[in-house]
Amino acid sequence: MSTDVATPHLPGEDLVTPPPRQRLVVPGTGRAVVARTVRYALLIVFVLIVLMPLYVLVVTSFKSGREIGVNGQWNLPTQWTFASWAKAWTALGPSFVRTLQLSIPVALISSFIGAANGFVLSRWRFPGADVVFTLILFGMFIPYQAVMIPLREVVVWLGIPSGIPTLIFVHTIYGIPICTLIFRNYYATIVPVEIIEAGKVDGAGLLRTFWSIILPISMPGFVVTIIWQFTSSWNDYLFAIFLSNTRNGPITIALNALAGAQSPDYAASMAGALITSLPTLLVYILLGRWFIGGLMAGSVKN
Repeated sequence: MSTDVATPHLPGEDLVTPPPRQRLVVPGTGRAVVARTVRYALLIVFVLIVLMPLYVLVVTSFKSGREIGVNGQWNLPTQWTFASWAKAWTALGPSFVRTLQLSIPVALISSFIGAANGFVLSRWRFPGADVVFTLILFGMFIPYQAVMIPLREVVVWLGIPSGIPTLIFVHTIYGIPICTLIFRNYYATIVPVEIIEAGKVDGAGLLRTFWSIILPISMPGFVVTIIWQFTSSWNDYLFAIFLSNTRNGPITIALNALAGAQSPDYAASMAGALITSLPTLLVYILLGRWFIGGLMAGSVKN
């Protein structure tokens, strides 16, 4: 027996047909599985493309001279040897130390100056602050090649010793615009005005506010600028070749001399390339977890 009861309708009332139920797509089935599979397959392919040169680089650095060649570049060494690494370190060791003496001061000094500039231009404003900020940013868009000869003449006129002192001076100056931009955006979006006003009420001046209030909360910005400046100065070759030489220059010049000989030792060259890349890789491993957060901290205005 049917228990359905017809619902009465008033005369002239339109019958409304309920819309058909839409089929819910459960994640993990059908098209979702295919899309996810294709996405991961493409990611794996891209990873393999990136890692293939690295594999050849690492494997070749442990080979002896007779095993190195185009035909056997994918083969593992029949006898693993560190002779190429020892040769590369002998050639690059002194310049490795000099490059540390270059990159660490550059990263710290330019970051501190950029932090001071960013604070003044964002939270301790003065008449003409926007004009000054624009002029500072103008330094980011000047090609290095266009100023290389005048820059060398200026360095000679100032009497700065050739080599690492000159490179510290140049990299610090050219790092100030990007550091200022990063810190200005960071302070303008992250640091509340109320904190600075409270410091003024307590009698804190410009330097006291910057040192005691702003610097302790600036770690994300410092991570970004330190990684940026350290990597830029460590990998630089243009300034190094113009303002130094193989006796007093950084590791990029020494690596070029090692790899650019008339009869290059490919195993030693690849070992030297790995040695050269280790410090920047170590910096990214140690500070990379804060890099993206610090980079994005000043990108969205609350």
